[in-house]
Amino acid sequence: MSTNQNYNPDELESLEWLNPKFFTEVLIQYENAPDLKLNDLKLSPASAQGDHYASVMFRASVEYSTVKGNISKSLIVKTMSDQGGQKKRMVNDSHIFQTEIAMYTELLPKFEGILRDAGVECKLFVPCIYHSLRPRQVLIFEDLVAQGYQVIRNRSATLDELRSALEKLAKWHAVSHKLLKEQPELFEELQYNISTLPNFLNQSFITNALPNFIYMLAELEGLKKYKHYFEAMRGNLIQQWADTLGEYRKSPQENSYYVLCHGDFHIRNLMFKNSSCMLLDFQLSHVGPLVNDFLYAMYMLFSAEDRGKRRDELINYYLEVFANTLKKIGYRGKAPSFEEFQRQMIDKRHNEFMLLTTFLPMQISARKNAIDPFRRRTSMYKDKDYQEEVAYLLERMNNLGYFVDIQNSIKS
Repeated sequence: MSTNQNYNPDELESLEWLNPKFFTEVLIQYENAPDLKLNDLKLSPASAQGDHYASVMFRASVEYSTVKGNISKSLIVKTMSDQGGQKKRMVNDSHIFQTEIAMYTELLPKFEGILRDAGVECKLFVPCIYHSLRPRQVLIFEDLVAQGYQVIRNRSATLDELRSALEKLAKWHAVSHKLLKEQPELFEELQYNISTLPNFLNQSFITNALPNFIYMLAELEGLKKYKHYFEAMRGNLIQQWADTLGEYRKSPQENSYYVLCHGDFHIRNLMFKNSSCMLLDFQLSHVGPLVNDFLYAMYMLFSAEDRGKRRDELINYYLEVFANTLKKIGYRGKAPSFEEFQRQMIDKRHNEFMLLTTFLPMQISARKNAIDPFRRRTSMYKDKDYQEEVAYLLERMNNLGYFVDIQNSIKS
């Protein structure tokens, strides 16, 4: 295994059970070939540091033979870390693997089938060739890198890449929106989002984010005027954000558009090939408000320029694909207009406040430093690019009325 510092520490040594016996059994099942013989196995880390957080991933290069001849494949193994620490404590008792297995084996194939029957060609996911919850939580996929796909790491996504990603998200959302109306029981297993990960809301990078953000506002002359709004959120922003994510299950609203949210739609969970994209990592998929996934993408996928100059253009593109897909698959209800979508974004503003104060500084830090941003929390708020964008975003929020209710509560 590699010792390169660019990889996640818990992926530098392969797990003991990832051995020739295990892969032989997997390949026999996959190929339906009892006579299969594994000739060679090489393991290496499958992702760069910061690409993902909840699990570990290895690349397995296998060579094997059957009665059909010799075959070489590159596979991706996704499983739980054997190391202890914060990551294992957070995800060991979660439902992330159950969720992802349900996505790969039930929901995503169904979505693709509905789109295909409507004449809409859309590949949403790479095939999962093996999955198990016991004795270990593990999924194995075909390797997209071997097919020419790449993760974007050292640059922002181009406009064509963003449109490709939003197109797939909109089609996915459209199918799930229709199915939620017709067959809500299909989504019963998908009740868990990022805020329901064990002890996640008590992690220091979550609890310290708003105080760090408020301190930054107080230190900058042009941002002091917003400090009292965020002071008013102390003690309740995290829970209001969690409530927004879990709204469909706990307190569904009549005026909300609900879909199956990807739940973690950021730049490292997409792979691109000639501006065409493939979606990855469905461990946090859950039913929630339609705007939530778009807001998350806006902060974790878009560049600063996209969040600024192209925001409305990209919203309109997403909404156009969403509405057209609903029509093609035979849904007779209405799709949200741009104005209604904007109102929904304001209604779910605690989601955006959380993204602005907590997730955006980590995203900017990760893009610049290629390190684990969870370990450099305070310094992230001193980043000039982050501070300049906060000034721009807060002004826009203020102009759109994000702080009206907060201002009224402060006055009363």
